[in-house]
Amino acid sequence: MSASLEDIVSLAKRRGFIYQGSEIYGGLAGTWDYGPLGVMLKQNIQNVWWEHFVRERDDMYPLDSAILMPEKVWEASGHLAGFNDPMVVCSNCHSIFRADQIDTKKCPNCGKEKTFGKPRQFNMMLKTSFGVVEEDSIAAYLRPETAQGIFTNFKNVVDSFQPDIPFGIAQIGKAFRNEVSPRDFIFRDREMEMMEIEYFIDPKADWQKLFDYWLDQQKEYLEHIGVNTSLIKQFEHPDKDRSHYSQRTVDWEFEYPFGRKELTGLAYRTDYDLSAHMKHSGKSLTYQPKNGGEPFVPHVLEPTFGVERLVLAALTSAYTEDEIGGEKRIYLKLPEHIAPVKVAVFPLLKNKPELVKKAREVYKRLKAEIGNVMWDDNGNIGKRYRRQDEIGTPFAVTIDFDTLEDDTVTLRDRDTTEQKRYKLDALHDELHSKGL
Repeated sequence: MSASLEDIVSLAKRRGFIYQGSEIYGGLAGTWDYGPLGVMLKQNIQNVWWEHFVRERDDMYPLDSAILMPEKVWEASGHLAGFNDPMVVCSNCHSIFRADQIDTKKCPNCGKEKTFGKPRQFNMMLKTSFGVVEEDSIAAYLRPETAQGIFTNFKNVVDSFQPDIPFGIAQIGKAFRNEVSPRDFIFRDREMEMMEIEYFIDPKADWQKLFDYWLDQQKEYLEHIGVNTSLIKQFEHPDKDRSHYSQRTVDWEFEYPFGRKELTGLAYRTDYDLSAHMKHSGKSLTYQPKNGGEPFVPHVLEPTFGVERLVLAALTSAYTEDEIGGEKRIYLKLPEHIAPVKVAVFPLLKNKPELVKKAREVYKRLKAEIGNVMWDDNGNIGKRYRRQDEIGTPFAVTIDFDTLEDDTVTLRDRDTTEQKRYKLDALHDELHSKGL
């Protein structure tokens, strides 16, 4: 059974993954707060990204650049002039829509026909200013992408590390967009987190071969975090729809509950950005080959990942319903390394001090060895299993009266619900063999 968006939103709120931003004040559209389990899930997805694209490679350099950047950066990048969406306003209900995402013959909100005028361009960047006196303030923008911080630091990284080309600079960070109609839960937000790589290559290199390589790398990563790859498909952007900086753009699209939409993107930005920043800043952003050849401005391949979209795709892929003992069960079939909680520890009965004491010993030991371990003694054992299933905990360890006699515990598997007994001394090795 495929999950509906309502299923995902309900579970995310109920189990502490994601809450509406500023909820006690009625919420702020396009903003979301991550609860305790959402934080851990998101961090696990990011950690796999760092491992896959940075730590395991010799050609990648991490960066954490500033969110606020001066207006000149965005003039150079073309965002001030080109980061626009065509917007239309309904003259009847005054609703605002992107003209390229609706049938403008009829308003999707009020149903009236012929209520839209000509589309107007709307810049999606969020502007702010610095200064004590408003008249003397300096304009700045919250970045709509993390890429420009990488380009403005290109010279710094090259001067500090003298990397061999090709090489990449990678970063994870917040980005902000003035979305007129944020929607579809965490898919389209005003505040988001992005994981981006700018991969610098020789202009004479076979960029199309490298482009295909990075497409494969993106798919491999998606598989690794548990995205159902039968639900993804490549989408090649036609010339008229590509961003102003891109010569080729291909997305991996995912079949979300509300339709197939962009999950990751890959763009060949040529030398557009470095050349533009050279022109506007007056600084050289060329690369000097180590073999003494002529300096050149590198070209760039850009793999981009939206963290919120990855979280939503992971939750959608993992959401599973089955029937146990005639009752419906909901569980998240998350990979062990992505699940926010790895193991839950239960005393069979919380009103038996000897069981609680032994369970606490097991809990502390596993927490020291594994990390993300949860203590749960609320309700009967069946309800605890269901609660852990819903948050995607792969394994549950129950301490019962037999434990006090023979030092064995029950280990339950989330997906199969199968239960087996293991000696405490063998428990760590058994969990390790299962991927923990």
